[in-house]
Amino acid sequence: MNMRTTVVCLFLLCLLKTGTANVNSSASGISGILTKLFPDAPAFMGSIIGVPAEPNTNFFLKRGSEEDDGCLLVLENPVSLDACEFNASAKTFFIIHGWSMSGVLEPWVPKLAVALYNNDQSANVVVVEWLGRSRLHYPLAVQNTRVVGKDIAAFVDWLHKQTNVSLEKIHFLGYSLGAHVAGFAGSFITSPGKIGRITGLDPAGPAFEGMLDDERLSPNDAHFVDAVHTFTRGTLGLSIGIQQPVAHADFYPNGGHFQPGCVFTNAYKNIADLGFMGIVETVKCEHERSIHLFIDSLLHPDQQSVAYRCTDMGRFERGMCLSCGGHRCNRMGYGVERVRPRRSHRLFLRTSAVMPFKVYHYQLKVHLMGLTEKVEEFLEPALSVSLFGTKGEANDLKMSTVEKVSPNRTYSFLVTTDVEVGDLLQIRIRWDKTSTWGSVWQQMKVILPWAQGKGKYGNQLLLRKIRVKSGETQQRLAFCSSDFNKVELSPELEQTFQRCREEWVRPRRRHARSV
Repeated sequence: MNMRTTVVCLFLLCLLKTGTANVNSSASGISGILTKLFPDAPAFMGSIIGVPAEPNTNFFLKRGSEEDDGCLLVLENPVSLDACEFNASAKTFFIIHGWSMSGVLEPWVPKLAVALYNNDQSANVVVVEWLGRSRLHYPLAVQNTRVVGKDIAAFVDWLHKQTNVSLEKIHFLGYSLGAHVAGFAGSFITSPGKIGRITGLDPAGPAFEGMLDDERLSPNDAHFVDAVHTFTRGTLGLSIGIQQPVAHADFYPNGGHFQPGCVFTNAYKNIADLGFMGIVETVKCEHERSIHLFIDSLLHPDQQSVAYRCTDMGRFERGMCLSCGGHRCNRMGYGVERVRPRRSHRLFLRTSAVMPFKVYHYQLKVHLMGLTEKVEEFLEPALSVSLFGTKGEANDLKMSTVEKVSPNRTYSFLVTTDVEVGDLLQIRIRWDKTSTWGSVWQQMKVILPWAQGKGKYGNQLLLRKIRVKSGETQQRLAFCSSDFNKVELSPELEQTFQRCREEWVRPRRRHARSV
């Protein structure tokens, strides 16, 4: 069991029922497990499992400061709307947190609130605080998602009746369990129509994976629903973030797992320093990445991350899904295009490790011919490419192969960089030496299509053509060798390809018409 699986297993112990018994027996069972695993768990778990004194749902209107505690809006109290300067004609955002283990709002809550407010200072940014019901043992918190959803729905219905606020201008943003709270709230609203939008930020998986639409967040809960999945790696049959699509547009950055910059090798140190909470801190990075990706879309509107519709991450990793025609791509985050398909769209993208998270996606297509059968058995070339354009350059980008090379096929690679290179002018490809290259190189050499026949090492590997497609610009380009006299590409050596006209590919032979 690797580090990542170990940590996730321990975290899921805090979430899952130990059996199909009632909630109380489940809570005591998990408490016993944690007592054995972590000496500091009993006192901590007491605060989680114990029934809170004030299990209320509170609504705080936030302004432009993270230190601002917010102004309390009170249901059925119109004076509070005036006192808090609620703007009925503006957009209204509801931020809904998830399961809490600390009993306090996480630092991301005010950060998201401030980002929303600074993006539109006429907007109402409301933080929904339900800590009294969320800091219970997880199965109890799950049960409370419907209760809190009804509280929020009642508040929205009252707002609509009291101020005639437009439901279309209401946007729920829910994280983890809060995403399903948002879904329930949207479905429980009794005012005519639906709210405008719900954004699920890594909606929780345990107790919701595989459930029907009315038992979790679904596209039915608002006019438009989008979700960002960042921690969907399955463990014990479940994942911390839900794997299945739950929205009109479901975004899976980096496949929905293994987010760049989230290092699980720090888990043991975190556990040693923080005890049980060390597990939470380790898991939090990938789970909360969904929030920071959304905040990034607010802070850097000129660097919106673009995602591409694809059947699975495997095809996406081969660069085969970088098309935007027919709504096949979309912006992830605040600026998403509100496309409402009949079935959920699964969209994939890569991101960088730090904000701004945007990267540029390129598909490189190479047609290889003339491999010997022996080479076919074990050839898994390690390739890297450097891109040079009108705005900059990106060096030593890995071209990962997801399959072994076989003869007479076109291979597609996905290459990404956080550098904006502009219009591509030149690319350089290097075949890195690996443990298999010594034997491979004795059986073949790599040349470009202008050399024909067999070489002195046996059948030659022909690089038929190199084509590049930019996901962000949708531009398609062809590249040719910069020197026809230097066509051999050998391990650890680099070859340069200049941008050329697509017509350099030999046209298909046409049959002469009979007269």
